[in-house]
Amino acid sequence: MNAGTAASAHCSSHYKKTFNMKLLLTSSGISNTSIYNALTDLLGKPIAESNALFIPTAIYPFPFGARYAWQPISGKAKSPFCELGWKSLGLLELTALPSIKKEVWIQAIDDTDALLVWGGDPLYLSYWLQQSGLAELLPSLLREMVYVGVSAGSMAVSSTFAETYSTPPGGSNHALKLEDMVFETPGGEINRTFAMAHGAGLVDFALIPHFDNKDHPDASVVNAEKWAAKLPVPVYAIDDQTAVKVHGGAIEIISEGKWKLFTPGKTTNHSLQPGALD
Repeated sequence: MNAGTAASAHCSSHYKKTFNMKLLLTSSGISNTSIYNALTDLLGKPIAESNALFIPTAIYPFPFGARYAWQPISGKAKSPFCELGWKSLGLLELTALPSIKKEVWIQAIDDTDALLVWGGDPLYLSYWLQQSGLAELLPSLLREMVYVGVSAGSMAVSSTFAETYSTPPGGSNHALKLEDMVFETPGGEINRTFAMAHGAGLVDFALIPHFDNKDHPDASVVNAEKWAAKLPVPVYAIDDQTAVKVHGGAIEIISEGKWKLFTPGKTTNHSLQPGALD
């Protein structure tokens, strides 16, 4: 487990080899200078010269989802995202796309340098990435533009991922399985519904965001290991000061906080130290 400043580790596996894509997968947005610099590096130009589209879709299955969708747009989110000083910022609602001719909405995407994909329910987001037709376009689009995810927005790009719910998922989804799980916390046991699903298939690893965060007890160090053991792919658990940068065939961990890699089939999961190679 890494705890430090601006630490990076490069990994030579766990990515889709077919495409040369650019992704920045965060837990809580552009929360520190290291993640900000990673974003500008992927863009290849200043943010002030870059166009962005914001996708709020994942947040809607939650109570007051519309209110939470407005927070990042209005600059009231925990970490900067929409208000970074983009040249232009638009809103792309995935649930609307099936009712609009593709040649209409694709024009906005063609003019975009970054897709900003907000958090919420990753199963719901994965469902609408596929239903909207955007998922099948992303491998080619991301050769030029950058996919920037927050929490669920980062989770849903995986080939296979999982989420835990205090109540069963409330939005449309294609869950592969649902099961009850019990997690240990300092305050006692908590019950969660564990849901596994296929994502957009852009990377062959999964993410657990909000790692070791007291507000997310099911993502504690011990519980993240239990969570990751249910998945057939490598799992990066990342805290709110960490991001996974994917550029072509290279994976880089950008962190001023803590993170851990869990590898399937190993009884002792592999912890990465600052600057180490996997």
